[in-house]
Amino acid sequence: MATSLSTDLRQRLISAVESGQSCRAAAKRFGVAASTAIKWVSRWRSEGHAVSRPRGGDRHSHRMEALAEEILGLVEQTPDITLAEIAAHLEAVHGGKIAPSSVWRLLDRHDMTFKKTAHASEQQRPDVLRRRHEWFDLQPELDPERLVFIDETGASTKMARLRGRAPRGERCRAPVPHGHWKTTTFVGGLRLSA
Repeated sequence: MATSLSTDLRQRLISAVESGQSCRAAAKRFGVAASTAIKWVSRWRSEGHAVSRPRGGDRHSHRMEALAEEILGLVEQTPDITLAEIAAHLEAVHGGKIAPSSVWRLLDRHDMTFKKTAHASEQQRPDVLRRRHEWFDLQPELDPERLVFIDETGASTKMARLRGRAPRGERCRAPVPHGHWKTTTFVGGLRLSA
């Protein structure tokens, strides 16, 4: 983004216009566009200063803050809602155009980060939820000497790159381990004693 022209240049141009030069002549003299000179002089006459206005940043945050409670409520209700879905909801309810980036900045100001802990939706069923809580309550009574921790891991050749570069009209040939996609799964058990 280009920087604003200096306040000193603005004041010298305004002084030239105040001393009788036309805006277009002063603009040509100081190397700025005629429309810029006209805006500067107009602001000088209406507001009494020629200081540049702030640039960049979030100038509409106050409007978004008015909707903060509603947005945070949407996130609480549906934790995996997207920024675009929030923006679409706000546009449907309140009208006007709201950019997803404005929603992101509001969530960032309220320390809401984007993360997801996936779990099976069946965990929300009442019968499964009851059994899970029973299991959690029994865990402190378990003897660590009698436990075997089972874990499953795997390796896949799908981690090889799927795309490459080659001259137009020629195939891109790059080696893939084992010559094709393969997945190997390993299940292991671990306990306190050897």
